[in-house]
Amino acid sequence: MSASQTTIGLVYDYDQTLSPGYMTDEVLFPHFGINGDQFWKRAHALVDEQGYDAEMSYLKTLLDCLTTDPPSNADLRKLGPKLKFFPGLPQMFTELESVLRDEHRVIGVKLEHYIISAGLKELLEGSALRHHVKAVFASEFAEDGSGRISFPKRIVSHTTKTQFIFRINKGMLEPHEDVNDHMPPELRPIPFQNMIYIGDGPTDVPCFTLIRRYGGNAIAVYNPDDQTRISFRKSYQLSTHADRVKHIAPSDYRPGSHLRLLLEEMISEIADGILRRKRSEVENATVSAPGY
Repeated sequence: MSASQTTIGLVYDYDQTLSPGYMTDEVLFPHFGINGDQFWKRAHALVDEQGYDAEMSYLKTLLDCLTTDPPSNADLRKLGPKLKFFPGLPQMFTELESVLRDEHRVIGVKLEHYIISAGLKELLEGSALRHHVKAVFASEFAEDGSGRISFPKRIVSHTTKTQFIFRINKGMLEPHEDVNDHMPPELRPIPFQNMIYIGDGPTDVPCFTLIRRYGGNAIAVYNPDDQTRISFRKSYQLSTHADRVKHIAPSDYRPGSHLRLLLEEMISEIADGILRRKRSEVENATVSAPGY
């Protein structure tokens, strides 16, 4: 028996995609009194001089900076409400529901939102976005016997992000579920062609590539307020030279913006495609009554 495959999955990066900055710089550094320039200098030295992976160097440097009084995961979660977002968020998550028509809803078409980030999961779990998303996949810390963060429990890198795309595709959202288990395409609850991935730069390339290869949609966003134009150039390169995405748009999630128009049109097209497929299935399964 096949899955209904009537869910449309919108998948987002976080830093500089849903938020203008980095969650670490915005929330953690000010709260714990960490000098950002010194922090990143130490983190980059681990990469350049000792061969650390970038994400591991970031987490190790953070733990080193918090050695004297490490917080708990609950402490980190309490900082989540301080995260700031691009215009239109988090309202967009509920507003997009209006794109679906009654004929879509009657056959079970629905939207689900997911975040995949190399940042800290606990900050996102405590943010105003969490109520609107089905799941958050991000880096996590384990706790020691005293309940303080002590060691990386899960690291999400730009390459391992694709694992979570497959988890969404297969409906295997829990860490204990083996995403490598074979699952026929017709049993996967969210086909790739029902997905839209939104990211901001080179770290999203593996996800952009995966989604587009299997028929999904990808959008690169940029910060229109970035006077250096670095943000725009990243998206421009992804579209024009690297051919990773077809669409780029400013990170404005408000109604009527370029990005909102793209998202609404993509959702509408996917929903109409699901509707056509369902009607075709009914027609092909119907046997005409004998004539007289």
